[in-house]
Amino acid sequence: QVADTVAQIHSAGGHAQAFVADVTDQQAVQEMALAVERTLGPISLLVSNAGIAGPAGPLWENDPIEWWRCVEINLRGTFLCCRAVAPGMVARRQGRIVNMVSDAGRLAIPYLSAYVVGKTSLIRLTEVLAQELQPHGVSVFAVIPGTVRTAFTEEALRSSDAQQWLPWFGEIFAAGLDVPPELVAGLIHGLASGEADGLTGQVVSVTDDLAFVKL
Repeated sequence: QVADTVAQIHSAGGHAQAFVADVTDQQAVQEMALAVERTLGPISLLVSNAGIAGPAGPLWENDPIEWWRCVEINLRGTFLCCRAVAPGMVARRQGRIVNMVSDAGRLAIPYLSAYVVGKTSLIRLTEVLAQELQPHGVSVFAVIPGTVRTAFTEEALRSSDAQQWLPWFGEIFAAGLDVPPELVAGLIHGLASGEADGLTGQVVSVTDDLAFVKL
């Protein structure tokens, strides 16, 4: 998927390069950040989007290892990526961090406890980090992209556990209520441009009426 994305960017006339790492591995994340800076220059924007859905079903039936792995990827992964790029942004007094969260971070969704806990914690992490970085000229946002048809959501739709415990999820797509990916891209583009630095520390959703969003 990463290679395909790079190829699509190149075919559209852009420039991209892939750097792969396990976001839960501190050393791997640090090495990835250093490799990016050696190859492409200082990191001025981080969009933290790595995540998994985790186990579905009653908490007491969830496998503890799978449950904690979901929290580690969704929360620890973002923490490590933010930690890797923040020093450079502080030194340059410029930078923006976009953490992808979810409505699950604001709602209690039964049978999805690991995902809910991870995304809720990630919203609070964003708020705290934004206050710490604001004096250094760095903005941090939490973005709720809505339900977008991706490999992530397709896998969840095929999951027998999700079909049993989260039947409403498939109904979103059946009713045509999923969010076009271009809308999310426009939102992130607006945040990356600096047009919304006054919203640092806020949870921003695709459903918000924001004049700077470009499709």
